[in-house]
Amino acid sequence: MLSNYTPTEFTHAGETRPVYVRGRGPAVIVMHEIPGITPKVTRFADWVAAAGFRVYMPLLVGEAGRDPSIPYVLSSMSKICISREFHVLASHRSSPVTDWLRALARHAHEEAGGKGVGAVGMCFSGNFALSMMMDPILMAPVLAQPSLPFPIGKARKAALHVSPEELACVKARCAKGDKVLGLRFKGDKMSPGDRFDTLRRELGDGFEGIELEDKDANPDSLAPNPHSVLTEDLIDREGEPTKAAANRVISFFQERLLSV
Repeated sequence: MLSNYTPTEFTHAGETRPVYVRGRGPAVIVMHEIPGITPKVTRFADWVAAAGFRVYMPLLVGEAGRDPSIPYVLSSMSKICISREFHVLASHRSSPVTDWLRALARHAHEEAGGKGVGAVGMCFSGNFALSMMMDPILMAPVLAQPSLPFPIGKARKAALHVSPEELACVKARCAKGDKVLGLRFKGDKMSPGDRFDTLRRELGDGFEGIELEDKDANPDSLAPNPHSVLTEDLIDREGEPTKAAANRVISFFQERLLSV
């Protein structure tokens, strides 16, 4: 499924990662979930490219193009937990990898042009787009089932995995009219509702939260419980709530990055 993408690399501060690029138009950074760039992550990126955007899909962990499986998920999870680039239990600071992602967004904007850049994070990368808002070129942040910090304890369930300075920046931008879009399943314990409550309290009208019923998830998903709104648990059929959520993400990018 990656045959339509150009494999490249991007280096910042001595860290080099693969990036898969496709399309024309304003840049959108598609950050995959655990375990890696799966076929259904690529399917969603295809939809973004088809809507008039240049997709940049960095490989943060795992492999590109490999189907998910329980052993593969566990392997990627263990790598994230021990990596210095990801602080999986940090409530009030972001993961170091977000500095690399901000640099990628600047590079993508220079290359693709347009008003600014969009970004969607999923699962462990779900909240990374908040940290990326420290750079004003990030104009369309989407948080899909944000799962960091891992929700161990009441405080972490409500935490956003951003520093106080980053949160203050996001709040100031939303107060001036910027928007943040979030998606989750209502019963998802990895991305608890407390986290969306925090976003609503801190960002007010600047946060649009879409919370789906668990019964609307793909019954053929490998996941034991609904989690991946835009990929494994999405039912690719018009009229389905998960498909409508994916369409809303794309219209959000269009509103923020393509409108005059």
